[in-house]
Amino acid sequence: MSIPLILAVLTAPILAMAANHTSTTTPSLVTFIFGDSLTEVGNNNHLRYSLARSDFPFYGIDYTNRKPTGRFTNGRTIIDIISEKLGIPSPPPYLSLHHNDDAVLKGVNYASGGAGILNDTGTYFIQRMSFDDQIGYFENTTKVITVKIGQTSAKTLLHRAIYFIAMGTYSIVRGSNDYMHNFLQPSLPDGRRYTHEQFLEILSLKLVEQLTRLYLLGARIVIFHALGPLGCVPSERAKSTTNQCLRQVNEWVVRFNYKVQKLIKALNFKLKKAQFIFADTYQDGLNLIENPSKYGFKVSNRSCCAIETAVGGLCLSYAHVCANRSEYVFWDAFHPSDAANVVLVDRFFSKLFDTSNSSTKSSSNHIGYML
Repeated sequence: MSIPLILAVLTAPILAMAANHTSTTTPSLVTFIFGDSLTEVGNNNHLRYSLARSDFPFYGIDYTNRKPTGRFTNGRTIIDIISEKLGIPSPPPYLSLHHNDDAVLKGVNYASGGAGILNDTGTYFIQRMSFDDQIGYFENTTKVITVKIGQTSAKTLLHRAIYFIAMGTYSIVRGSNDYMHNFLQPSLPDGRRYTHEQFLEILSLKLVEQLTRLYLLGARIVIFHALGPLGCVPSERAKSTTNQCLRQVNEWVVRFNYKVQKLIKALNFKLKKAQFIFADTYQDGLNLIENPSKYGFKVSNRSCCAIETAVGGLCLSYAHVCANRSEYVFWDAFHPSDAANVVLVDRFFSKLFDTSNSSTKSSSNHIGYML
């Protein structure tokens, strides 16, 4: 999909809903967020037995009140920053809301650390909300919205909302958990049972089913974020004797992105009025890692939080944390720093909006608008 068309898709619902600013039941823009730890804002805090949690120091050290919230970074997630740019609050975690909460009318975040497209991805985290689980919770949300504002208004809200999906994923890390916590784990069966092409076909078929399900529930404007250069994540570099990016993994990522781009194009043709968008940010992530100084960073081959990737890669409370966090691209072995998230979101928006408008910019010392 061309950049001008993406711009039209994003601005149309903003303008349309802003025209109804006298309404007390709907905000100017509604967003629904699906994904993994890159976009989670605290759902897993409510899963008692989940091992995919970040509600402990030093996570959140640069966030509001310097406290951990369940975000897998030192500060804001990409969704927090996108929400700032859109001029709306970052949607709350679904599991923090009570059943009939009015907050659902303003958007909800269903993302869950450890989640994947496939239901068996991340099983060793014990509890996490898979993409299927998240869609199921979204279905519950649509029913609540319908009860609150009626079927016609609910249909309009759902059609005009923007759906961000970062299962495989918007930023420079993880790719999808389906790779990190499934296919690339030799202890799990999928990596031994299938070739990459077979695994890719399984992922693609499942994703088509899930995107179609979202469409049938009312989603029309869906932004699916591409996988980044997963082979360059600190946890993957650690597998190299020279701490280099893993070429084979990055080649698999490029193949996945190409496959998803094609299936999204097919869905736009098949589903009436669907405006599904594939946001390909792979090269942006790779440029940031290979040329960190261009964007104001000094370190991109290791994480700010000095951790042992062999024991999980999260920034545990006894780990050593660098003082110059804004100079590191990676926060822990998997996730980007707040500063890196700002740069990547800015580059995404620079392709959509006139970046000379200062009101769309996040405060940052990094060069986030260079193309």
